[in-house]
Amino acid sequence: MVFDIHEVSGIGDFLEKTERKGTLYTVPEGRVFLVVGPNTIEVRTDEKLGRLLSGKYESVMESRYFGRGGIEIVMSGQLSDEEIKDLVRLSYNMTKEMENK
Repeated sequence: MVFDIHEVSGIGDFLEKTERKGTLYTVPEGRVFLVVGPNTIEVRTDEKLGRLLSGKYESVMESRYFGRGGIEIVMSGQLSDEEIKDLVRLSYNMTKEMENK
């Protein structure tokens, strides 16, 4: 399963930077909201949602990039495309809010 951020509607402008860890996507102000690796994506979430999802799905764990403030998802098909897109939108919006404070 390959993730394409251009298929996610409802997010604003973002910047893309490829690094050793994967491709980092940032809000224009510079904070990362998404990390895409070869078989995983990492998004920012709140701790409660992260615990709920990691308890429900084997393919969801604490993010190595965001720590407890995010989750890493192995793209195994356990979560639907729409669920993943919703999580990316949430991450984008949470990151934008952080920048506006």
